[in-house]
Amino acid sequence: MARILVIRLGALGDFIQSFAPFAAIRAHHPHDVVDLLTQAPFADLARHAPWFDHVHVDRRPPWHDLRAVMALRRLLRSYDFIYDLQTSGRSTRYFHLSGMTAWSGIGRGAQAVHDSPQRRAMHTRARQRDQLRRAGIDSLPVPDLSWLARGGPVLPAPYGVLVPGAAAHRPAKRWPVERYAALAQQMHARGLLPVIVGGRGERALAAVIRDTCPAAVDLTGRTSLPELGGVMARAACAVGNDTGPMHLAAVLGVPCTVLFSADSNPALTAPVGQKAGQVRVIYVRDLATLRVDRVAATLA
Repeated sequence: MARILVIRLGALGDFIQSFAPFAAIRAHHPHDVVDLLTQAPFADLARHAPWFDHVHVDRRPPWHDLRAVMALRRLLRSYDFIYDLQTSGRSTRYFHLSGMTAWSGIGRGAQAVHDSPQRRAMHTRARQRDQLRRAGIDSLPVPDLSWLARGGPVLPAPYGVLVPGAAAHRPAKRWPVERYAALAQQMHARGLLPVIVGGRGERALAAVIRDTCPAAVDLTGRTSLPELGGVMARAACAVGNDTGPMHLAAVLGVPCTVLFSADSNPALTAPVGQKAGQVRVIYVRDLATLRVDRVAATLA
């Protein structure tokens, strides 16, 4: 029985984009131990998933912290094969720490090196598919996410989810919250309960929306990631910025409208759904120019 490690760090959207690769790696190693190295915010979600035997949290130690780096080195060297789905400068250093060639990733000299000259021009999912193909995994099936669809509060149906937040340091990724408030009003007028989700930092955004549409339900900061999965899975639709929860809605099969500005490229990072037409992307250079009626029309 071999010991397999998967490395996936990054943001929530990156982690969710790896659900299909996680499932494919697990299926490729049915009798092996398959563990995950990830960041603390995703550990609980990963432990709920059926793909991993153990989940390790990467504390991302500074390189001058020799004790922590040596502990990471021991962990990496306890595995027989490592799939690096992060493929960053940091995880490539992990390749060197591991002291092994039994590695799938961009590390030069790796057994299953992903050296495609087009990798930076590929969508995340296509890049991962190409990487795993070189490691002998030929397909990325749609993963069974029934384990994720059960949790969270049960809300009155039908409802639509609004995701008004995004990375605080990238304000250009956010559609103005007043537009979300106006959209919430239109949703409620159509008999669709608006439900606002996000982290604690988005509570001020939710308050603006509820000032305009008091019927809206505010769940910001009130759900874990597994619970948010259940809320998303039962939604009639979801509208939001280019941020992690929209990837969650997409992978669960929810009809989605995702709003992109020039601050990110949907050709590389757009959420991936389960079927054609499920995920609609609206791209405008400046989200301040995007009208409410254009977004509302996607919910018809």
